[in-house]
Amino acid sequence: MNVEKLHTVEEWVTFYRQDLALPVTERGGFVMLPVTVRLAVVHLPLVRAERVRESLAQQGIGGPVLARQIRWSFLVTPDGRPGPQVLDVLNRLDIGIPAAGSAIMLPTGLGRWTREGCHWVVPPGPGTELPPLSVVITTALAVGSGGED
Repeated sequence: MNVEKLHTVEEWVTFYRQDLALPVTERGGFVMLPVTVRLAVVHLPLVRAERVRESLAQQGIGGPVLARQIRWSFLVTPDGRPGPQVLDVLNRLDIGIPAAGSAIMLPTGLGRWTREGCHWVVPPGPGTELPPLSVVITTALAVGSGGED
């Protein structure tokens, strides 16, 4: 599908579903990606997120990354949920893992400026393999945030 010819939310939903195999829905005029037991999200503050993406790339690990002004969201495969002590550390570092049943808004454009105020740093592709949640969390804790901790 030619993304330059996508204009409506319904067309974007079809694109995300058929071309990228993401289980999106339309809600309130926006494309929403539900967090499920098979697809999770990790929200990271900007500086830490950039370091995580670089570190994962050096390890040969990729996956879609969505950017907003102050945070990036990594799409991941849930491979367990961090325990309470790790969740406390993550919360202190402003690292969020939305619960299954929640959803994130996806852009209706592949450029930097979309009406949703977000863009793909690393766009999803057909057959894109998502990194495990545990790898992204471990990497996020290991890279630090450049003095913000």
